[in-house]
Amino acid sequence: MGTIQSGKAGIGLARRRALIRVMVVDDSITVRSAVCRTIDPEPDIVTVATAGSAEVALEILEGQPVDVIVLDLEMPGMGGLAALPKLLETAPEAQVLVVSSLTARGAEATVEALAMGAADTLEKPCSGQFDDAYRSRFLAQLRALGEQAPLASEAPPAPREKTAKSARVEALALGASTGGIHALSTLLRAMPSTVAVPIFVTQHLPSSFMTVFAGQLASASERQAVIAEDGMAVQPGRIHIAPGDGNLVVKGGRDAPVIQLTHERSASHCLPSLDPMFASLASVYGDSLLAVVLTGMGRDGLAGARDVAATGGTVLAQSAESCAVYGMPRGVVEAGLVRQSLPPAELGHAIGKLCGVPAWT
Repeated sequence: MGTIQSGKAGIGLARRRALIRVMVVDDSITVRSAVCRTIDPEPDIVTVATAGSAEVALEILEGQPVDVIVLDLEMPGMGGLAALPKLLETAPEAQVLVVSSLTARGAEATVEALAMGAADTLEKPCSGQFDDAYRSRFLAQLRALGEQAPLASEAPPAPREKTAKSARVEALALGASTGGIHALSTLLRAMPSTVAVPIFVTQHLPSSFMTVFAGQLASASERQAVIAEDGMAVQPGRIHIAPGDGNLVVKGGRDAPVIQLTHERSASHCLPSLDPMFASLASVYGDSLLAVVLTGMGRDGLAGARDVAATGGTVLAQSAESCAVYGMPRGVVEAGLVRQSLPPAELGHAIGKLCGVPAWT
């Protein structure tokens, strides 16, 4: 229920990067013990605290810095979902990894948690399924979320402020992965409601979550949000969302663009992928396309962003300090493709400006 200190705590003092400090919040002592046993052999991760309830976790966080909070949603008392905003307020620098059975059977609660600021989710394994493959995936997520911002000496080059183009923005493409639901919701809330161009979204998310995700984006943006289907006509002002098992691509001319779905994995091995979405939109809209790369692991979107830049379109990216994982944005920034790198709310304002809409409308 209380704090667990590890003998590894001193290791980080001799390293350029500190250990990833993890807190485990779960009412099951079996789960807490299993997580601690998984982390203990790792040289770069340490469990600094465990708690059997959200209330105890909040008390511990008052005096214990952490980098990643492993959070169950179903617990007695306050519960993980109700506690999430309080946890983020108490530990604003921490990332939250939701590990819950609700990730498999409760899309609404899981998407709500992600929209509220949880960075990622992982299904809690059933008895006997806490195997090596699961442990590897769990540790990879901890490392991705616990990675610190680049040191000053290794920071990626700042985006070059490019001369504003005269081309009018006719399409907006948004792509995200880990931490993306919160980033997308924040961006869309900040974007002026009078931006009337068609909006295309690829978010790495299972198919079973897509209906709830579309509802979340519709609520955040006060726009119609639909899951893309083969042959669907593109509509101005509407949000078109790639399904969880297919890539959203656009064919035809600017006057009558039509959505097609493809199902092959891109070079980034993602499905859905930002790359084919960006590439197809660049071929249709050319220099009137505005593409935005948000928080996420890996390099999905880099190849597609090159296509956007090659056809004269504009690429924006989420800033490092505001990302849950600064992987996908860093890729396009390092490639010199980005016009501006900003937090999600400021990206929403910038989109309005580039679309010729004042931020206050």
